[in-house]
Amino acid sequence: QVELVESGGGSVQPGGSLRLSCAASGSSWNNYGVGWFHQAPGKERRWISCLSTSDGTTVYADSVKGRFTITRDNVNNTVYLQMNSLKPEDTGVYYCATGGPYPCRIRLEYWGKGTLVTVSS
Repeated sequence: QVELVESGGGSVQPGGSLRLSCAASGSSWNNYGVGWFHQAPGKERRWISCLSTSDGTTVYADSVKGRFTITRDNVNNTVYLQMNSLKPEDTGVYYCATGGPYPCRIRLEYWGKGTLVTVSS
């Protein structure tokens, strides 16, 4: 069992930045992918990024490529999502998930409860 807790959400103006954290506890997430997902108000949750804990490989959705960066801290069992050049359409709840293979498209067994990001002027 892996427990995930997201943090770092908040309100920011368009063009601003936030860094989200996903802290893991319990069982190891080694050999899994760790992904970030975005659910905009009234829309379905969608995949935006994944990091392979095996080799650090990363991948991004086109909508965030060049603006968001996923990284990890192995010592603290934390994965981060650095979000720059934020847009109003980035508003929503951000979830991290793991338990499945990279690139985090299937069998994601463990989910956090999410952290809210609001991008507005």
